[in-house]
Amino acid sequence: MSLLESRGTDPAPIFAALGDPTRLSLLTRLSDGQSRSIASLSADTQLTRQAVTKHLHVLENAGLVKSSRTGRESRFAFQPEAVAEAKAYLDSVSRQWDDALSRLRALVER
Repeated sequence: MSLLESRGTDPAPIFAALGDPTRLSLLTRLSDGQSRSIASLSADTQLTRQAVTKHLHVLENAGLVKSSRTGRESRFAFQPEAVAEAKAYLDSVSRQWDDALSRLRALVER
């Protein structure tokens, strides 16, 4: 059982959030550890602030970013724990496939 499953957390929202190129790009920009405002994340892009906000909320609901208020401004920061949990889940699935392939190889070689 993976860490995500043992906590009762469904990994699907994390993978769904990471599957969108725009959200992946936003997460990449936040992965340096600096929190950023919606305005700074929408600068130098063709995205509106509203579009960035919607994408950030999907990332936040998946646990990939965390928001905080500073005055009137919302700032978003990367939450690496969610990525670590997703990696642990993928490692678990990979081990299951490796075990299944080993059993198949042993059966075929008999």
